[in-house]
Amino acid sequence: MVAVAAACISLAAIAPSASAQSTTTDEAVTSSRSFPKTTTVKKNLLAESTSTSVDSSSNWGGIESLNPPQTKSTAEKEAEAKAAAEQAAAQAAAQAAAQAAAQAQQQAASRSQSRSSLSASTSSPSSTATVNPPDSASASALVAYAAQFVGVVPYVSGGNTPAGWDCSGFVQYVFAQMGISLPHYSGAQAAVGTAVPSLAEAQPGDIIANGAHSGIYVGNGMVVNALNPKAGTVYTPVAYAYSGSYSIRRLL
Repeated sequence: MVAVAAACISLAAIAPSASAQSTTTDEAVTSSRSFPKTTTVKKNLLAESTSTSVDSSSNWGGIESLNPPQTKSTAEKEAEAKAAAEQAAAQAAAQAAAQAAAQAQQQAASRSQSRSSLSASTSSPSSTATVNPPDSASASALVAYAAQFVGVVPYVSGGNTPAGWDCSGFVQYVFAQMGISLPHYSGAQAAVGTAVPSLAEAQPGDIIANGAHSGIYVGNGMVVNALNPKAGTVYTPVAYAYSGSYSIRRLL
């Protein structure tokens, strides 16, 4: 530090002498700097530069033909997923509807075929019948006897003979051959004998009757009866022959 201070003192002693010498010789020292003259100034230094037109024949290494993947937002992905789910649900519903329609068509065709078969089996019978009398007084003998009139005797309103009979006339005639007298009216036949609680407990030979119709039960949910003028004497499902409630009566 002593050496530095000494050097500074020496410089201070030299500087006044130079100044004095310059003053005595009347010489002037001029210092100047040379800078290029600027005539234009960019007015808006914050403005962004804009691109210029490029020659269409310029080659940028093929980057102009690149096809970068498009990134989708979460909302777009959710919308696409929802649309896909709705489309799948619509297709499933359409397929289910088509299957249901096909099934309904098959069921309708089956019912139509069943009706055709029933119609064929209940065609108008002839007006004459040759039958064998009951071989006993049992319910099975009564059913076998009644079966001989199926497809043979026509339906005739008010009739009660093999020349033609109505529903209650048929039941009255068959039971008469077994030695049992019945009224010629289905409503009255619904009150004879002993009541049977349900069709599940019915036995062949029982009478099933109500105020509109009567017949003889033969088992398996079927009755033999004089159904109507078109069908004549036929086998018929109980559910088909009777509308509403009915009574089951046992006499044998």
